[in-house]
Amino acid sequence: MGWKETSVVEERFRFIQDYQSGDWSLSELCRQYGVSRKTGYKWLERYEGQGLEGLQDQSRAPLHHPNEVMAEVAEAVLDLRRQHPLWGPEKLHAWLQRNAPEIVWPAPSTIGELLKRKGMTVPPKRHRRVGPSLNPLSHAEAANQVWCIDFKGWFRCGDGSRCDPLTITDAHSRYLLRCQAVAGMDARSVRDVMEAAFREFGLPTDLLNDNGEPFASQGVGGLSQLSVWWVKLDIRPVRIPPGKPQYNGKHERMHRTLKAATATPPAANLRLQQQSFDEFREEYNHQRPHEALQMKTPGEFYTASCRPYPSRLREPEYGNGWEVRRVRECGRMRWWSDNVFVGRALSGEAIGLEPIDDGVWRVWFYAYPLGRFDERKGKITKLETAAGRGAPEGAHEALPHTPSGGKPPETPSPLSL
Repeated sequence: MGWKETSVVEERFRFIQDYQSGDWSLSELCRQYGVSRKTGYKWLERYEGQGLEGLQDQSRAPLHHPNEVMAEVAEAVLDLRRQHPLWGPEKLHAWLQRNAPEIVWPAPSTIGELLKRKGMTVPPKRHRRVGPSLNPLSHAEAANQVWCIDFKGWFRCGDGSRCDPLTITDAHSRYLLRCQAVAGMDARSVRDVMEAAFREFGLPTDLLNDNGEPFASQGVGGLSQLSVWWVKLDIRPVRIPPGKPQYNGKHERMHRTLKAATATPPAANLRLQQQSFDEFREEYNHQRPHEALQMKTPGEFYTASCRPYPSRLREPEYGNGWEVRRVRECGRMRWWSDNVFVGRALSGEAIGLEPIDDGVWRVWFYAYPLGRFDERKGKITKLETAAGRGAPEGAHEALPHTPSGGKPPETPSPLSL
């Protein structure tokens, strides 16, 4: 004869039936079933209130969690997320802590779980792992030591009009100095935006840019009309290697955030698109916390430059014993009976030739070295920068900078010729 199987619910229901028969007292039944009087009363009470469902095993989880996020706190977090859909839990937490410190806000991990439950997160795309950036300008230790400039990449607005955003940032503080849709990717359009930035914030020491127009050219020294103007302002152009945007990684990362916030999708027309850029710049500089700034904003780190935009440009000063030549409209200088090509970007400018050997000269434009001139060859060749550790090939990172109003150094510069 096999064992008779019974379930827990059946045993409890049999206990109820025995008690209702009146043949047994509660104490006797509890001893017989091996339970306490408290448990017996519990089963009776549940059966009266819920029937057989009340005899099922129930969850032992507490009805209230001591660390549960209050409804009004959770709603405040969700409201902020709706206002800033690109902000992650860390940024939301930092903003809430800064603007309402009297409230006990949930931890970033809890905020992340809350957003996930509400369907307000997007799983991150998987990217290939890449090596660490060798950006030589990651050591910018003060505001206005290095500014970064670039075009974000053009796109079309809703009405089909083309938008070319020009952006300028401070490498130390990440402060977005300009985000402006320009009429074209030409020197005149860029100069207008830069001149306004210089008047508002002063001058930087270095300007980091790529090798494309209008920032650079294939001429001697890589100077364009725009970078010639920078040199005359005592700003050193610094170019990243061709095809290696990772050397300007901070600026490129800002561009991804800018695109997601303002151009996905783009605005209906250029006027509304520029309004979107302006709103983004205000939020990026003064509201959005930044991980690299200890969750503070760029506006808390940035201060204007102590070098004001000059009312007029100084003429260059070259050393004693140097030859000075003025570049003609055709981009060439006269050297005795020869015409030596210098570059059209320097048309009308005076350059200095420093004697370094018999018939060999180092060519300067203000404090910027252009190249090496060999009389026997009759042409100017490029200088090779000293191989500084971590400096990218082609970047003028090792060149000396002298804030002397355009006067080159009297002593030889650390350039291998």
